[in-house]
Amino acid sequence: MRVTPIALILAAAAALAAPVIAQPGPGSGGGGGRERMEMLRGSGTPADVKAGTYAIEPGHTQVTFSVSHMGISPFAGTFSGGSGSLTLDPGKLSATKLSVTVPVTSVQTTSDKLTEELRSADWLDAAKFPTATFVASSVTPRGPDSASIDGTLTLHGVSKPVTIMARFFGAAQNPMSKKDSIGFIGRALIKRSEFGVTKYVPMVSDETVLVINAAFEKQ
Repeated sequence: MRVTPIALILAAAAALAAPVIAQPGPGSGGGGGRERMEMLRGSGTPADVKAGTYAIEPGHTQVTFSVSHMGISPFAGTFSGGSGSLTLDPGKLSATKLSVTVPVTSVQTTSDKLTEELRSADWLDAAKFPTATFVASSVTPRGPDSASIDGTLTLHGVSKPVTIMARFFGAAQNPMSKKDSIGFIGRALIKRSEFGVTKYVPMVSDETVLVINAAFEKQ
């Protein structure tokens, strides 16, 4: 497949970034044969994406963060309610623009106590720094439907360069809104201490994995 500008923008890379489901392998039957892992896939291909400006669809856009808890188990939480835009020109990759804002107060975990702690000054200090932002600066192709997206992440009042590895997920008309919609899955690795979030390092890992499930609607 020819690499298209759309593929480079909405891309995605690492299998770890994508949800997976187990499917029986050939000849597995009911006797416990081998299984293979399949990444979830959406509709269409990058070639189905239409040029224009897209807005984040906040109800179906999520940012999940994962850390190592005391070296025993991974622990995850989510941010939601994002806003922002993606402007695509299929004939001119350099014209692409991507800017995303996520409310820090939207953070959620499975522990109400921890959720409140994360919003406090000891952690993310949502009262002082109510939003996190990512603004893309460049896109580099990594395959027919994948790319690395370089940009600046601003979190907890600190701005640092971050690279998102992304994979195109789907392109279709949303049957509810009747709008042309596109989506991708992205993955990034950051050190939270570099953004001034140092509580309990290293018992709670400095390394933090971000997984982004992003949905956009054409304006």
